[in-house]
Amino acid sequence: MNVIVPLAEVDRHRTALAGGKAANLGELAGIPGVAVPPGFCVTTRAFATHVESAPDIAAAVDRLESRPPGQAGPDAGLCADIRSRIERLPVPDALVRAIADCLAAGGDEAAWAVRSSATAEDMPAASFAGQHESYLDLHGVDAVVAAIRRCWASLFTERAVAYRQRHGIAHRGTALAVIVQRMVPASASGVMFTADPVTGDRTVVAIEACAGTGEALAAGVVVPDSIKLRDGRVIGATGRDRPLLSDRQAHALAELGRRIAAHFGGPQDIEWCLADGGFWIVQSRPITTLFPVPDRDDGQRRVYLSVGHQQMMTDAMKPLGLSFWQMVAARPMFEAGGRLFVDITAQLASSASRTVLLKTLNRDPLIKSAVNTLLERGFIATLPDRDATPSAPAPSSPDVPDPALVGELIRESGNAVAEARRRLADPSGSELVALIAEDLAALKQQLAAPRSRLALMAGIDALWWLDDHLGEWLGERGLADVLTQSVDNNITSRMGLDLLDVADAIRPHPAAVSFLRRLGAGATLAGLERVEGGRDALAAIDGYLEKYGMRCAGEIDLTRPRWRERPAALVPMILANVDRFEPGEARRRFDAGLARARAAERDVLRRLRAGPDGDARTAQTKDAIDRLRAFIGYRESPKYGWMCRFDVYKQALWREAGRLVRGGVLDRPDDIFYLRFDELREVVRAGRADRGRIAARRAEFAAHERLVPPRVLTSDGEGLFGTVDHPGLPAGALAGLAVSAGTVEGRARVVTDIAAADIASGDILVTTYTDPSWTPSFLTVAGLVTEAGGQMSHGAVIAREYGLPAVVAVQDATRRISDGQRIRLDGTRGVVTILTD
Repeated sequence: MNVIVPLAEVDRHRTALAGGKAANLGELAGIPGVAVPPGFCVTTRAFATHVESAPDIAAAVDRLESRPPGQAGPDAGLCADIRSRIERLPVPDALVRAIADCLAAGGDEAAWAVRSSATAEDMPAASFAGQHESYLDLHGVDAVVAAIRRCWASLFTERAVAYRQRHGIAHRGTALAVIVQRMVPASASGVMFTADPVTGDRTVVAIEACAGTGEALAAGVVVPDSIKLRDGRVIGATGRDRPLLSDRQAHALAELGRRIAAHFGGPQDIEWCLADGGFWIVQSRPITTLFPVPDRDDGQRRVYLSVGHQQMMTDAMKPLGLSFWQMVAARPMFEAGGRLFVDITAQLASSASRTVLLKTLNRDPLIKSAVNTLLERGFIATLPDRDATPSAPAPSSPDVPDPALVGELIRESGNAVAEARRRLADPSGSELVALIAEDLAALKQQLAAPRSRLALMAGIDALWWLDDHLGEWLGERGLADVLTQSVDNNITSRMGLDLLDVADAIRPHPAAVSFLRRLGAGATLAGLERVEGGRDALAAIDGYLEKYGMRCAGEIDLTRPRWRERPAALVPMILANVDRFEPGEARRRFDAGLARARAAERDVLRRLRAGPDGDARTAQTKDAIDRLRAFIGYRESPKYGWMCRFDVYKQALWREAGRLVRGGVLDRPDDIFYLRFDELREVVRAGRADRGRIAARRAEFAAHERLVPPRVLTSDGEGLFGTVDHPGLPAGALAGLAVSAGTVEGRARVVTDIAAADIASGDILVTTYTDPSWTPSFLTVAGLVTEAGGQMSHGAVIAREYGLPAVVAVQDATRRISDGQRIRLDGTRGVVTILTD
């Protein structure tokens, strides 16, 4: 049985036998010019034979696998018991003799390093760095065998178990090999990243070095020399007066790193030693925390803008959701890390189009800041305008449309949804997929229709005109915000008010309210109709879902579960309305907002009339206010119609997925989410699917979910998040973009899942982003802080209409503000101040 193999005989194809780390070392040893210390591998077969086969250990691992529901982390006592059993397990004499023979070949004076090599280690999506044990400077058979036993046991440390649980890796499916490698007498050692681990820039190599073997560096108890190189040239260095590495040595090491990264096909985290003037490589694993780069190997420098930050949904999306977005997008979109980006390189290359773009970005200061950082560096060369690629013209509203246009567009959209629902109700197979593709093309045309854009820009231009001119003429910020309250035709703000009406229908029925309070997060409403008042409650909820059931958190991803699919997601918000408000709250809220808007209009016009050029300014402002109130509500309508169509597609495709499962083509209905639309079309046509591709896409999506997308991404892999320049910012305060005026103090509620949030009246909601599904919660909170967003993003629009102070584009707000802290939110200046710890 192959229980020991030399490292030289291992490569990436023998991971199951040698584990990820040993496989990488063997692969490294085969790269020309790369020196790897000699050694051998005690394979996973030894682990399986002498550890997994022990009945008591196997039974304990099975108990670990089936942790009780709700248990957040690993069972510490069970983990300790498994480790203790492994460490007490005798190592067979035959294996000890085989190890002794290998050690003897290295000489009596040799020192050895013993390190784990798990089958789930050093993978592209999960590196397992530091999860298992390593032992250095060992002499003699007894010391090495004892270290091997402890390495086996380290597979069940709490941190290793928790890591596997987070990444969805089975404990029984993971085996451990052990590397025994001769140590080299290192004068210096350290780590090298073949891409900048902080910014993601793939053109940078970052090296850290310390004296000796590097144990202190790994433990974090020394400050290393740090060197950064780009294109073989040192661009930054910190550390001691007499560096451990010369520029020549740093250059040689960086070239070695480039060669290793090219071999493995991606950026690497490499451990190295310097001994007798030469470099030895003792480990290489993928850097799993880098945000990917769009796959466009054209050699051109490119700048990409995050679509998710503009759409207020920065989560990773599944392949089917991504492809649906790309099919309706007005311009090409490129994938990276489960997100979509648009290429703005051509617009930046021309001075004329650059000016237009930067003016547009004034409404999102963090994105503008990131773009300006690249421009200041000269990342994109400015071409003469005659050589630049023409860009889209600046948005403009040449004529003010008739306000009746809004109603016409809303009716047309509703008719198109009804027609799509009718056409897709019965077909299946290739006919269904073809009809969806046809309707998607029609939807794309509808979204880009000049009439719709004219109505959109009429309201937005009016808001921006009022923001700029009232600020200039009256010396106050945010005066336009209150003017947007209680406008007609805002389907999203209406959605929040309509849920208040649902609460009114349920509140008089205590039995129905009690039933809803007992529902769990994943429950259905089955049985509600059997309690007193339950039929009325169910009718109210069903009526709401008929109009808004296509909504959900992250709704732009077609694959997300809709409220229609999980109506229990609405229950916490319904109950909050039942408890906190009196009957008729929706009408009172709307009327109060309308009164505030009319009073603000009268006040603004009165003040303007009394000032310079009073009559002219008053007339201009009155016209702008009328346009604002006639058209700004339409801002939310195109997306509502879009999501209605997506929901129709999803219902039809879910039926088709069931048919494919029944036919043995797919294993699970949600397998379709991990296929692009064209791939799904082919699966339906051919009646067969690549299950391996689907499984790989599931794993890839899980890895993408853990990544934080940058606002701006370059073709070199550098991610930029931007900063807000806010002169005079108080110490400890957070700067953002003021989008809805007013100042409020309250308890911060840091929320990632609105369905599970515990929010009380007067709380200030702090989150990464909001989309329309969050709207009902705006009726309870006193203020809003988000990490993403601009002046016309969903959260900003609805906050203004509800009169809710709001600041968006606050970098790392959910990390810098702790849940429960008392904060002050200034939605007029764009400042958030933490008042208590």
